[in-house]
Amino acid sequence: MAFQQTLKNKVAFSGIGLHSGKEITLTLRPADAGTGIVFHRIDTTPPVSIEARTENVVSTRLSTTIGKNGAAVSTIEHLMAALFSCGIDNAHVDINGPEVPIMDGSAAPFVEGIKNAGSKSLSKSRKYLVVKKPVTIRNGDKRITVLPSRYYRISFDMHFDHPAISRQFRTMKFDRESFADDFSPARTFGFLAEIEALMAHGLALGASLENAVGIDDNGIVNPEGLRFTDEFVRHKILDSIGDFALAGVHLVGHVKACKSGHELNHKFITELLSRSDCWSLMELTPPENKTASFPISLPEMAWLEAC
Repeated sequence: MAFQQTLKNKVAFSGIGLHSGKEITLTLRPADAGTGIVFHRIDTTPPVSIEARTENVVSTRLSTTIGKNGAAVSTIEHLMAALFSCGIDNAHVDINGPEVPIMDGSAAPFVEGIKNAGSKSLSKSRKYLVVKKPVTIRNGDKRITVLPSRYYRISFDMHFDHPAISRQFRTMKFDRESFADDFSPARTFGFLAEIEALMAHGLALGASLENAVGIDDNGIVNPEGLRFTDEFVRHKILDSIGDFALAGVHLVGHVKACKSGHELNHKFITELLSRSDCWSLMELTPPENKTASFPISLPEMAWLEAC
C-alpha cells in the first residue's frame, strides 16, 4: 500500500447511460505514476481530457459530473469507487459518450473487470490525507463531519419518508475485500412516481429494473427483491467513496454523514481540502526490506513523512 498502482492490462465496459439512455463504451488503460484518473472524451473533436478531481466537478444533480473545455462526463461515482477500492491510483479512461454506463446499477461489474485486468505497483509513493482536526459541513438537516482516526471509516445515517427505506444506518472500516463483497453490489435506487418528471427533463432515460431498484407506494418493484436488507444505505456509502475519491488522495479519518448526497459530498471535499490546518499530507516511506500496510500500525506511524 506504500506505492501508487495502475492497471496491468486494458479493460473495457459497455452499457446504457442511466440518464442519457445512450449506449456507451469506456476503456481503462494503464497510466504513469502521478497521472491520477483522467477521462478522455474520444467522441469529441478534438478529444477532451478531464482530470477526475474535485475542482473539475460541474454538476451534482442526481450524479457527479466532471467537465472541462466544453465537454463533460457524468455518473462517474460508481467507477471512481471501484477504482479506489481496487487500489488504482492512475488510469486513463477513454469514453465515447457523455456518461459512464450504469451497468447493473452498482459498482460490482467495474470491480470485477478491474480485478481481472490486474494491477501493478509504480515507483512513486502514495499520498494520504491524515485528518488532525474535525471538519463539518451542513446544509439544513444534512451533515458531514470527519474526525481523526487511524482508519478510513464511513458511517452513514439516511432517512426517507417511505416504509421501504425509512431510516437506515451502517458503518464500515474501509478495506478492499469488504467493499467488494458487502458494498460494491449495492444498486442505485429511485421512486417510480418521480420517473416521468425526470424523463421530461432529459434524465433517467436509460433507467430500468435491470439497473436500479424501483420503489412505488407499496414497496420494492424488482421481482428479485433486494440484494441486502439495507441495500440503500450501502449504496449511499458506495456513492460517498466514489465522490470522496475526487480528492485525489487517500483519506485517513472517520467520515460521519447524515442524509448527504452528491452535492454535499462535493462541498465537503472542497471544504476539507481548503482547511489545510486540519490535516497533514503524508506518504508511507517504509524502511528497506519492509512493506507498509494499511491501516497504519503504531510502528509504521514512524515511517510517515510530510510531503
